[in-house]
Amino acid sequence: MNKQNKLIGRVLATEKTPTTMDKFNFWTNSDLKLHAFDIVKVEHIDNSFSFGVIENISHITDSQSFLTNYISSDFGDVNVEEPTLRVGMNYAEAAISFNDKNLYTPVHNNARVYLATAEEITMALGLDKVQNPLVCGSLKMYEGTADEITLPVNLNSKFILGPEGAHLNISGISGLASKTSYAMFLMKAIQDQYLKADDDADDSVAFVIFNVKGKDLMAIDRPNDFITDKPGEKERVFADYETLKLSTEPFKNVKYYIPFSSNTSAKQSTYLGTDDVKLYMEYTQLKKFKYSYEDDKESLEMLFADIDDPQQTMEAIISKIIDDTDPDFGRGRIATWQDFRDKVDDLSQRSQPATKGQQRISNEISVLSWRKFKRIINKATKNDDMFANRPDSSKHECRLADALKYISKNEVCVIDVAKLPEDKQAFVFGDAVRTIYNLKLGEYDGEENVNPPSRIIVFIDELNKYASKETPKTSPILREILDVTERGRSLGLVLFGAEQFRSNIHQRVTGNCSTHAYGRTNSIETATKDYGSLPSTYKNMLTRLEQGDYLIQNPIFRSLLKIKFPKPIYKQFK
Repeated sequence: MNKQNKLIGRVLATEKTPTTMDKFNFWTNSDLKLHAFDIVKVEHIDNSFSFGVIENISHITDSQSFLTNYISSDFGDVNVEEPTLRVGMNYAEAAISFNDKNLYTPVHNNARVYLATAEEITMALGLDKVQNPLVCGSLKMYEGTADEITLPVNLNSKFILGPEGAHLNISGISGLASKTSYAMFLMKAIQDQYLKADDDADDSVAFVIFNVKGKDLMAIDRPNDFITDKPGEKERVFADYETLKLSTEPFKNVKYYIPFSSNTSAKQSTYLGTDDVKLYMEYTQLKKFKYSYEDDKESLEMLFADIDDPQQTMEAIISKIIDDTDPDFGRGRIATWQDFRDKVDDLSQRSQPATKGQQRISNEISVLSWRKFKRIINKATKNDDMFANRPDSSKHECRLADALKYISKNEVCVIDVAKLPEDKQAFVFGDAVRTIYNLKLGEYDGEENVNPPSRIIVFIDELNKYASKETPKTSPILREILDVTERGRSLGLVLFGAEQFRSNIHQRVTGNCSTHAYGRTNSIETATKDYGSLPSTYKNMLTRLEQGDYLIQNPIFRSLLKIKFPKPIYKQFK
């Protein structure tokens, strides 16, 4: 037997612990290095082989109790070596993942157990027949031993981008889990794949990415300089990308969108430096987006995403505002945000005289409701350059919805909301998602130069802000996200969402994701029912995963996979 196929143990089947169709135990040398997720090969009937994924490893001796060991050490003298050598061994628990002849009867007692070869591991995990392969990382087997094997891991792109399945959910604690980095790695792999594709192919993709922290994603088209890393790190990272057959260049065709702020504004709307903003503008790569009353009043409901509105009074007010026939807000009556605020202020007064033929206080909407509405609107739109007059294209200004309507294949749109308060972040996110959803529904098909790619990927970190279990059911943003996750697959609209705690996300969102990535988290999180399907060993592993490690779940994989992914290839801000 060669080194890669060496014999490492035998199957154990006892009266109390039999082998089953799904599981078996085997003994092995106590000094042999094995890890959870390693694959082993077992002899079975009809010259077939079964393959098992290690879930747990235990060490036992012939001692009947702890007290026996204590007595053997001269009643607890820690300096005394045991006069009697205890017989000890390791036994591993493994879950059946595959049989090469489709025979899933229990493996037999004393059957030989071997390490698997690279080809056998690929077959056992279902990675040998992956159609439409999309690399999602690499895995290591028998790590830290002379038998170590590293393999690229591909998933079927149709199970993450549609139409077979869609959407990705990434969870893990802040910092160590590298949620954004993993999402960006996958999108980099997707863009590489589509850039290599035939230009005339019907299948195409574009990306809409929200930058929610500092300026993390505001230079993804610039190469990583690796200045703060260890010597030789650049070469190691490049080698990892080349092994996975990915290019070592950053993202292509990137455009940046930042909230508008005037040159006289004391508070800038982005963490991006002034020089960088000017440079991006020179390359026609950056635009400042703003919202005008006439064009964007229908998006006002996004400002109320976190407002509990059981009586739907806020919804009634917004319906009144967007009604072109309304006597207060109808077409042509109000042109600017200031006029709008003045009108809302007028309607929120306790006592108002009626005008001829018109009652100024609505019988349907109370004054208290108008006052609540006024507080939220004033807080959001007053003294904010983003809510201003219509954009001037000659000054690198745009309406975000208009920019997204013209998104083209292989294009990456980065929308910077990091410096906005949470209510305005929600407003921008909700408005953008609604525009993209309507674009894929075909609402803009009649307009000139509107030619969306067949698939659009939307990535948002901190998904819990918009789709948590505590989010009000009336939230318009939650409705948009549910529409995307439940109907986006058939439209070619894909959500990549990330959050710290998966257990806090609305079940209809996670339930509609075909691919799940579990990063490092804490034991309180793994104790929730969202992790109930994972073996206890895997739950414990989640609390100590290293940065760059993820457990991946996808319909085509025969079991959960522990994968690694390389560092970002684009510029990192420290």
